[in-house]
Amino acid sequence: GAPPRGMASFTVWDYVVFAAMLLISAIIGIYYAFAGGTQKTSKDFLMAGRSMSALPVALSLTASFMSAVTVLGTPAEIYRYGAIFCIFAITYALVVVCSAEIFLPVFYKLGITSTYEYLELRFNKYLRLCGTVLFIIQTTLYTGIVIYAPALALNQVTGFDLWGAVVATGVVCTFYCTLGGLKAVVWTDVFQVGIMVAGFSSVIIRAVVVQEGIGRIVNDSYHGGRLNFWDFDPNPLQRHTFWTIVIGGTFTWTGIYGVNQSQVQRYIACKSRFHAKLSLYINLVGLWLILVCATLCGLALYSIYKDCDPWMNNQVSALDQLMPYLVLDILRDFPGVPGLFVASAYSGTLSTVSSSINALAAVTALPSLHRTWYIFGMVGGPLLGLFALGILCSFANGIGAFVGLLSGFVISLWVGIGSQIYPPLPERTKPLSLSTAGCNISTGNLTSTVFPLTTVFSTPGAERPALADNWYSLSYLYFSTLGTLVTIVVGIIISLLTGGLKQNTDPKFLLTKEDFLSNFSRSETEQVSVTVHL
Repeated sequence: GAPPRGMASFTVWDYVVFAAMLLISAIIGIYYAFAGGTQKTSKDFLMAGRSMSALPVALSLTASFMSAVTVLGTPAEIYRYGAIFCIFAITYALVVVCSAEIFLPVFYKLGITSTYEYLELRFNKYLRLCGTVLFIIQTTLYTGIVIYAPALALNQVTGFDLWGAVVATGVVCTFYCTLGGLKAVVWTDVFQVGIMVAGFSSVIIRAVVVQEGIGRIVNDSYHGGRLNFWDFDPNPLQRHTFWTIVIGGTFTWTGIYGVNQSQVQRYIACKSRFHAKLSLYINLVGLWLILVCATLCGLALYSIYKDCDPWMNNQVSALDQLMPYLVLDILRDFPGVPGLFVASAYSGTLSTVSSSINALAAVTALPSLHRTWYIFGMVGGPLLGLFALGILCSFANGIGAFVGLLSGFVISLWVGIGSQIYPPLPERTKPLSLSTAGCNISTGNLTSTVFPLTTVFSTPGAERPALADNWYSLSYLYFSTLGTLVTIVVGIIISLLTGGLKQNTDPKFLLTKEDFLSNFSRSETEQVSVTVHL
């Protein structure tokens, strides 16, 4: 696709910068395949021989969380709905504490390669199979979106070749993952975090220069209603409020950080439990940094386009194209910098995708960046509930866990699919006003200054059933909460009814008092050396 009229397009230097990023990622894979010298066993390959220290793992956790969805989607989200998204800073802290203090101790002491092994050890092999199948579905859909969505957005704005980008990403990823194993994945992630921060920083610095200071950006955002940090409406149907973000967001992200294979595999690769926990806490700083960068980009977008919104003015066809549009707009005189930004969006993609390239088939029906959340909510919630049952309830048994998982999944699927068929109305999502008053409108019928939202969202004549506005309008952040809680409650009831109290569960599969108290004892390295000397 050609870039919109009047826009700069990609130059040779931009392609050079982008290619360099892919090349360096591939070189890291080659290095760990040959110089690493330790990729002999599957444990070395999948868990880096459990030799990693906290810092690279922390950066890797941050990178795999940061997909191109974050780079392109979050600033656009803030531009459209305001900075209430920043409340996720609280959510991330809660997620890291839950992951580090509830799930990590159990997974780390068992030394398992796959989190789904835990389900077999704790319950039975059928639950392991269920968990694995759900995980594969979730990852396949997610990976597909993560590769395809940014490629589409960048293609439509910069003219960057769509399938070239998709194939290049897939090939390079598969290459360094297969050659270098987890070590290569972790170190390429470290490199890619650097690229992402550089990409974000270049946009923020240039936007501040263009707008003659950060004060103007903040001032514009304030007057445009974008600094809407506090909304304590307890209604679970409102899309983003303090409660949906803190409660719903915590469940959604704990499903990703606490029990998702790709994250758990990284911190289990640490050389001690102390390093594993430390990696999660250091990663929190990374998450906050990236949230601040994305927020500043979103507010800069608003400040620059407050009088002439490119989306309503038909310069871009979707909100996730706003960031690439801004980059080409304000950085066109700096050869190579737009390429750096595209590289930063793709770094996110490379670090999130590992091997499920064949997911692209599933993608075509899921165009929007926000769908990722739906997938994590619908599939991640019941899985989180399943692991929580195993780790926290000694009397939970296989039957209870299975019925719980099934119930949680059915309920999540019901509300998730319903919300796709009947999207929530604007009074639930609360989009903020945009203006084209400052565009010299020669493009025809865009005479009104404020976009009439009703005409866009509601389809006249289509009847909305009562369920649509009372049940399907549930904030997407609560999908995971719902799935988790249904799974746990049903799991507990069924386990108690089927003799769960009679079974003896090995304490090593549970979170015990010792796991918690050992945080306050001496570090493990000292304890190990003491036992050796004895």
